[in-house]
Amino acid sequence: MGIRVPTIGPDENAIRCRGCGSLIEGQPFRVSVMDTVAIERAPSSAGQTPINPGPFQFHPDPACVRAWMRERGYLFCRHGSVRALMRPVVIPGEPPRLGLCDGMHRDDHAFVPA
Repeated sequence: MGIRVPTIGPDENAIRCRGCGSLIEGQPFRVSVMDTVAIERAPSSAGQTPINPGPFQFHPDPACVRAWMRERGYLFCRHGSVRALMRPVVIPGEPPRLGLCDGMHRDDHAFVPA
C-alpha cells in the first residue's frame, strides 16, 4: 500500500553502558567474569551463584568498567588491565569481598578500590 511503518528504531535497540549509563554508539566493549570455582556438576536452579558472569557492555574507556566495579564493591588488581575476560579472586575478611584481575601477571595480586 506504500505506507511505511517503522517498528524498530535506534531508541528501541540502543545499548547502554553499564558503567556510566549513556548510550553506546557502535560496537560495545564486553567484559565477562569467570566463575569463582569450577564445579564438577551443574549448579542447582535453587542455588545462587556468587557473581553474574555477564557479559556486561561498556564504552571502550576502562574508566566505565572501573566505575561499574566500584559501584558493586569489587576491588581491582593494579597489576592487571581491564580486559574482556576478568577473573574473580575471593578476598578473605568480614564480609568477604571479590577482586577482579585479568590474570596476565605472575606476581602477587595487589587489589585497590576500582
